[in-house]
Amino acid sequence: MKYDVIVIGGGIVGLATALQLLNSHPQIKLLLLEKEDQLAKHQTGHNSGVIHSGIYYKPGSLKARNCIEGYDLLIDFCRMNGVKFDLCGKIIVATTPEELPLLENLYVRGNQNRLSGLKKIGKEELKDYEPHVNGLAGIVVPQTGIVDYKEVAQKYGELIQVKGGQINLGERVIDIQTDNSHSVVSSQKQSYQTDLVINCCGLYSDKVARLTHKDLNVKIIPFRGEYYQLKKEKEYLVKNLIYPVPDPNFPFLGVHFTRMIHGGVEAGPNAVLAFKREGYKKNDVNMSELADSLAWPGFQKVAWKYWKTGFGEMYRSYSKAAFVKALQKLLPEITTSDLEQGGAGVRAQACDRTGGLVDDFMILEDKFVINVCNAPSPAATSSLSIGKTIAGLAAKRF
Repeated sequence: MKYDVIVIGGGIVGLATALQLLNSHPQIKLLLLEKEDQLAKHQTGHNSGVIHSGIYYKPGSLKARNCIEGYDLLIDFCRMNGVKFDLCGKIIVATTPEELPLLENLYVRGNQNRLSGLKKIGKEELKDYEPHVNGLAGIVVPQTGIVDYKEVAQKYGELIQVKGGQINLGERVIDIQTDNSHSVVSSQKQSYQTDLVINCCGLYSDKVARLTHKDLNVKIIPFRGEYYQLKKEKEYLVKNLIYPVPDPNFPFLGVHFTRMIHGGVEAGPNAVLAFKREGYKKNDVNMSELADSLAWPGFQKVAWKYWKTGFGEMYRSYSKAAFVKALQKLLPEITTSDLEQGGAGVRAQACDRTGGLVDDFMILEDKFVINVCNAPSPAATSSLSIGKTIAGLAAKRF
């Protein structure tokens, strides 16, 4: 079976890429392969549902450009396709004097990224937005919103098939062979010939990339983020979204409070090494995958550099009291009894051999393969823009 393009991975980035390819080149024959029996089962399906504004990302970076463009594309898509969303806004809160310069840096960065309506607020004004919050100052980010990304992804999948694309579920890619004219992609069921392979495999993107690039210089390190939920009677403590000032040296945003599009308020996440790439529970262990992470020289350097932060995150994973203490920096009224166990997600974080946690989206390409090797948050918000970017790269081959 011959295709112009095969997209591997049925998460939100793979689906958006396939959809944008069909939007720009409706004549192509496209196949999307997904190893699970449903779309959007992993990172997308465990997403917290935040529509990110782009305030955090370095101006000019792939994250900044794609988040800002992707934001507009996502909002338009949801409006056109009846996907429920809410641009409720959020506040970023500085709770210590040391965080005030970092908060100011975020405000400057947000303006550099052309966000409109950003507002600096003082201690008293914080209470106007979130009456129960604790802080010295904050930034109001009106663009931030909430949505169900699994619903967005399902809609992408429907439109792909309407536009003539083919989606095969339950097919895990086990080999890719390329020669001077085409590639052969083999799943555990059958093989397909194609002019172009696009790898959007998230937590396994490096494994698939190594099928054609043996010397790949990055490895995906899985970090699990665990959440609690506010009990129904305590949801009044959070009106919308409350975020801390993030540590600029660590690629995570810190524990925060997020109102959900279908109701409820999440509190979290932490960030701990997952012992399995798709390990959503503490007792999910794959010894081979764990050994693979621990043996990577880059991860060893990261662990040594951030051992204190990592230990704190792990401690909070096993101690609800410690988790609550971190949340109390933002909401002092929160108590252990106010929270019940929530869900968890696993973030695919690329780490290079020298110990760098790749901060930007990473797209590697050659004549026959485009590999999306790092697409963590805000990839869901950015998905249609990332898909448009990849479709542009693919178009050079048509």
